[in-house]
Amino acid sequence: MRTEPGAERVNGSGTARSRRFPSVTRDTARPEGSGRAVPGAVSTSARQWPMLSVLAATAVGLLTTALGQARVGCLVIGVALIAASVLRRVLPSVGMLAVRSRFTDMITYGVLGVAITLLALVMEPQPWLEVPFLESAVRFTVR
Repeated sequence: MRTEPGAERVNGSGTARSRRFPSVTRDTARPEGSGRAVPGAVSTSARQWPMLSVLAATAVGLLTTALGQARVGCLVIGVALIAASVLRRVLPSVGMLAVRSRFTDMITYGVLGVAITLLALVMEPQPWLEVPFLESAVRFTVR
């Protein structure tokens, strides 16, 4: 009898059972925070605090932007994304904040957070960060 690598014999019966997910599924996938996936751990909602904190900070940033403080609101959103990148790096389990691989999540959250933060800093009128070549670059592209 031929078995796949990583398969283990069950009760010596000769049938192999693989730990891999089947290529064709007949049921729904297990949820990430289910009790079966992490037995004996804390409740599902308590494991989602990283995602909830990033969402709360983003909501505060959007509310601040809607109330007329666009620069501050964008800064809050950018810092929330940078915090998401840091949380993804330092915490072993971040719940639904983990979307892709750890490296991809860190790069995605970090680059978007830095880009939004920099855009908030150079926002007109009266930018908080002066970039010397920015005005000439805008004139060149907008002409």
